[in-house]
Amino acid sequence: MDGHEFVRSVRDLATRRGLRAARSAWRGRRTDARSLPARGAERARVPGSVAGVEPLPGGGVVRFARSELRILVASGGAVFWGWDGADPEPSYALAGTAPEADPRAQLEPDKDCGWRVVSERVTVEVSRHGAVEVRTPGGVVLRRDLPPRWWEPVRGGPARWVQRTEVAADARFFGLGGRSAGPRLPSGEYSLWNTDPRGSFGPGDDPLSITMPVQVVVADAGTHLAFYDNTWEGRVVLREGAEGEGSGHDRPGTSVLRMDGGPLRCWVVVGTPARVLARWSRLTGPAAVPPSWALGPQHARWGFGNQEEVRRVVAGYRERNLPLSAVHLDIDHYDGHRVFTVDRRRFPDLPALAGELRDAGVRTVSIVDPAVKAEPGNAVYDSGRRAGAFVRDARGREVRGEVWPGACAYPDFTDPQVRRWWGRWYEERLAQGFSGVWHDMNEPVSFAPFGDMTLPRSARHALEGRGGDHREAHNVYGLTMARAGYEALRRLRPRERPFLFTRSGWVGMQRYGGTWSGDVASGWPGLRASLALVVGLGLCGVPYSGPDVGGFDAVPSPELYLRWFQLGAYLPLFRTHSAIDAGRREPWEFGPEVLRHARAALVERERLRPYFVTLAHLARLTGAPYVRPVWWGAPEDRALRECDDAFLLGDALLVAPVLEAGVERRTVRLPRGRWYDTATGRAHHGPGQVEVAAPLSRVPVLARAGSVVPVRGADGRLELEVWAPVEGRKGGGLVVPDQGDGWARAEVERYATRLTKGRVVVKQIRGDGTAAPRRRVRVRGLP
Repeated sequence: MDGHEFVRSVRDLATRRGLRAARSAWRGRRTDARSLPARGAERARVPGSVAGVEPLPGGGVVRFARSELRILVASGGAVFWGWDGADPEPSYALAGTAPEADPRAQLEPDKDCGWRVVSERVTVEVSRHGAVEVRTPGGVVLRRDLPPRWWEPVRGGPARWVQRTEVAADARFFGLGGRSAGPRLPSGEYSLWNTDPRGSFGPGDDPLSITMPVQVVVADAGTHLAFYDNTWEGRVVLREGAEGEGSGHDRPGTSVLRMDGGPLRCWVVVGTPARVLARWSRLTGPAAVPPSWALGPQHARWGFGNQEEVRRVVAGYRERNLPLSAVHLDIDHYDGHRVFTVDRRRFPDLPALAGELRDAGVRTVSIVDPAVKAEPGNAVYDSGRRAGAFVRDARGREVRGEVWPGACAYPDFTDPQVRRWWGRWYEERLAQGFSGVWHDMNEPVSFAPFGDMTLPRSARHALEGRGGDHREAHNVYGLTMARAGYEALRRLRPRERPFLFTRSGWVGMQRYGGTWSGDVASGWPGLRASLALVVGLGLCGVPYSGPDVGGFDAVPSPELYLRWFQLGAYLPLFRTHSAIDAGRREPWEFGPEVLRHARAALVERERLRPYFVTLAHLARLTGAPYVRPVWWGAPEDRALRECDDAFLLGDALLVAPVLEAGVERRTVRLPRGRWYDTATGRAHHGPGQVEVAAPLSRVPVLARAGSVVPVRGADGRLELEVWAPVEGRKGGGLVVPDQGDGWARAEVERYATRLTKGRVVVKQIRGDGTAAPRRRVRVRGLP
């Protein structure tokens, strides 16, 4: 749930809440004007000419006339560079300490009067004026960062800087966190400041709740990921290149990054998409594996009203034989919107309700907002004041903002002691019977009829003991809140994997859970934006996400709801959700035809649950997202880079959702190989485009020849669905059986397939050779 309904009301400032929000916004502006003086005169700087070098393990320091550059090639092939003493740490993005240097990588003179570091997987060249080139082992340039520029205030303060980068003319940009345009990011400007978009959003609306300075660049020469490890506000201007059509005068693609402060440091990872994401996962931490129930269908609504309405909805699923894994309670179940409370009039016995639903196989999930109503007698607020937990201004006064409960204080999650204090309150949620939490409003939001809806930029934060202000802490506020919640759930229920997802976050947030779209608009453009967000976040290392099925802000048409529902059935987080005045989202509310087709989508999702479990564990083990762009296995295919209306689910399935009204046939661009229509069994051959049926009853799903898909059989047991490989070619797949919701080690089963004399042979690959699989096998795709 978001603040757009409130923003509508504050347009009329005569409302009491609107007046309070306006006063809060003016206070924030005055505080910033007093505590953050104008920058005044500035000195412009560039590195200048090279003056000397100092070799170090994995690289070294190159000194210039007015700056110095630290180069490090880490074991595993990741490249780090930082200007003016910027080191890999401290960092909110990295998991633990920075990786060790590659002892075989050496800094040596270059023939063009510069320096270079050569390693097995990558070569880094530094020009005599400070340009940094990242090359493949074969010498092809993937990325060229020109010498940066600084502007330092004469009277002190943070330096602004600009970094211009050139990539190949054929390169395409992806990533930058959760973006509604894409998955391929078109030329334009993108903000790096986590933001409540003031209402529902669609394609092109920017920024949103999760911004990340992470670019994934795909070109003929190879794929690379570049991450500027800086949490300050910034802007990225992307411009796609153009080829000279045989003239040789190509115009390179460019990225111009402008930051308002913080360090100038960067990590670059090169390789195939799979290797890039694997190394990125090692840098920033493996993704948390959700409990298996969280991979099933979930239902949420702002406005359940009371526990009888929750019972009615759950009973409606059961009576219609519709699978359901969880229901989510929004802020209306709180007492006066106060976090960690319950409205006893509407929910007189919430633990009993949660226990009753859990016995029926349905978990309950609670919303948790960071803002704490600032009133004496509120137990959370009183406890936080005693603990010194709330954000303060430069004069030491508690920072207040206007949110749903009224005037609120904000915990400083960048303080380890505050994270522990906050985490103790999750015991109250567990005592109410909740099995998981979703964090909302944690950009963080402070309602305002004008300006930025967040805390004053001069507000002070601990930043792990270093100290600083909101300009540096804002983008990691949601990340550190997620850390507080995740660590608390692990501590309070050590035998269960936590279920947590968060609206806002930053690089590394996958360590603590997933995310969802936020308040995507209830229209066909919003449906398209939903897919863009999930694919883009997966490429940034956040594999578990999904949209508000049906959109958040309005009543979708039956056709739109169904097409959204069908898309959601193939995304990691499959959850309906809506605003309090946007109608219901139960499938039976849209007529018998929609109900019939929605039931089919739910049944298929449950049949594929073992595949989602496998993908969840593989995301943790390998860094590969569940949902992948269609170019994942073939980045050299330029046509696939442009495809924004389909995706790969793991290695085995290609899903082509319907994103426009009235469509019952659609074209699908296929990667190389044979692909089977899973509904008809018909084989298609890529690369190229094919036209397939997309009736209202389903969306096209195609299976890769030779693939092994773990599914739930009719008796509930895991079985292997094997799609016939091409004669003379091998196939295969990985399967991770469900070990429950605890911490049992994932056991990966490997299978190989081949077609011999019209017969499909399936072997399980074990340490002592191959053997017949212990699982039941169902072969599809044979004539």
